[in-house]
Amino acid sequence: MINFRIIRHMWLFLAVAEEKHFGRAAKKLGMTQPPLTQQIQVLEQSLKVQLFDRSKRNVQLTPVGLAILPAVKKFAEQVERLEVAINEAVAGHSGVLTIGAISAAMLDVLPGYIRRMKALNPDIVISIKEIDSAEAIPALQNGEIDLAFARLTGEQGEGIESLPISSAELVVTLPHDHRLAGQNRISLRSLMNEEWVMFYRYLNPGYFDSIITACRSEGFSPRILHEVRSVALQIAFVGCGQGIALVPSSLKHLSLTSVVTLPLEERIEVVTTAVAWSSARQNPLVERFVELVKGDA
Repeated sequence: MINFRIIRHMWLFLAVAEEKHFGRAAKKLGMTQPPLTQQIQVLEQSLKVQLFDRSKRNVQLTPVGLAILPAVKKFAEQVERLEVAINEAVAGHSGVLTIGAISAAMLDVLPGYIRRMKALNPDIVISIKEIDSAEAIPALQNGEIDLAFARLTGEQGEGIESLPISSAELVVTLPHDHRLAGQNRISLRSLMNEEWVMFYRYLNPGYFDSIITACRSEGFSPRILHEVRSVALQIAFVGCGQGIALVPSSLKHLSLTSVVTLPLEERIEVVTTAVAWSSARQNPLVERFVELVKGDA
């Protein structure tokens, strides 16, 4: 049987875990500190575990607290989605569509599709959640999101369909004072001795492998000094003098004044954004959105 008192206490646990301070958490929750401390103690007694280490200046999670935190966060997000759906239904809206998107998609292709979708379906509510590409498929499979806009290539697994939306050639980003910064165009071979800033492979294996394959065709493997989670971070690392990076030409506008962007002699084209959805779940709003995207294909 569900223990609803423990569920309520989980919100208190989450606030303290995020703030790492009982006083700040109490203020965030609109209550005073003593009742919050007491309720956390009740929760710990109910679970028969200690969730917080109070021996330090700042409150720290115990190993048990750290272990349950991701599940509590996920549960809280799902409850928030449910609350939004209920409120929108009561307000007379026809539905809520939750889209997970990488930051690059939010800056590039997604805004236009959202405007067009809302023009065709003015009563829907579209909720956006920032994800990285590695989170897209699991989030679709467990129902956290209805659509994913991410860097996805190839087969995504049973029950998941995807459609490429945009692609771009890769360009080189260099520190502004780099010895090659004055050239008009750069060959891959000239970068063989450089230190590279790359995406983690797990974020997009196809994207990563296309770069490795191109380098190996030129007789070398890139010396990867740093691995990051976004193009913006690649560019930031380059600007800090931590190496060079290949980034999609469509996102070179993110470049800093400390970075020079130059075209490659070789043509390396990558999928920058694809839309993915679960075919195992029937959702008319998803179908309408996908049809909108397919119309541009």
